Amino acid sequence: MAPSAVDLNCDMGESFGVYQLGCDEEIVQFVSSANIACGWHAGDPLVMDRTVALAAAGGLAIGADPGLPDLAGFGRRAMALAPDETGSGVLYQIGALAAFCRKYGVQLKHVKPHGSLYNLAGRDRATALAIAGAVKAFDPALILVTRAGSELAKAGREYGLRVAGEVFADRACNSDGSLVPRRLAGSVLADSESVVPRVVRMVREGRVAAVDGQDIPVRADTVCVHGDTPGPRRWRRG
Repeated sequence: MAPSAVDLNCDMGESFGVYQLGCDEEIVQFVSSANIACGWHAGDPLVMDRTVALAAAGGLAIGADPGLPDLAGFGRRAMALAPDETGSGVLYQIGALAAFCRKYGVQLKHVKPHGSLYNLAGRDRATALAIAGAVKAFDPALILVTRAGSELAKAGREYGLRVAGEVFADRACNSDGSLVPRRLAGSVLADSESVVPRVVRMVREGRVAAVDGQDIPVRADTVCVHGDTPGPRRWRRG
């Protein structure tokens, strides 16, 4: 049976200093969960403060969106970090965001790695274990958001964490379920006329067409939309 309601999550708080990115104030009314940048790939203390306040006022479930220490590349470039560097960096970022949650009297609910860290953890066991270990060390009640079947999902379960299977409304995927790299044409899906039925099928049937035409299984506990993708304001929660 298809779920009566589906969680919509969005990466938020990705501005930095005078540089503004995304449409947080607009999209907050359409999503149910916020993955907030923690200062390494985007965000800064003032942006984190404002974004947590905005998400709390909107009744959103708040999660940390830790990334690689790559502000210039928005956390989307490959970096070779040792597992202990990865784990300590993730723990550091979760703690930073949790401080602002405490200020506003809201609970941190989940953790979703950002960009290249998300993709690397999906295929590299050492990275996945480092992230899952950091999440458990901070709070074993936190939900780990990642692609179902990925190395990170496996590591999360090994550590006894709750894992939410994620699908992407506005990103094309490969036949193994991983995301098509943004540098390739067609990796970002912005046409709501095709995106909406695609998401509905992922939720109701647990299947999606990969970029090579294969029909693959997915688990859609939560659907990600990006605030900087054209058209997200038309993708309402429900």
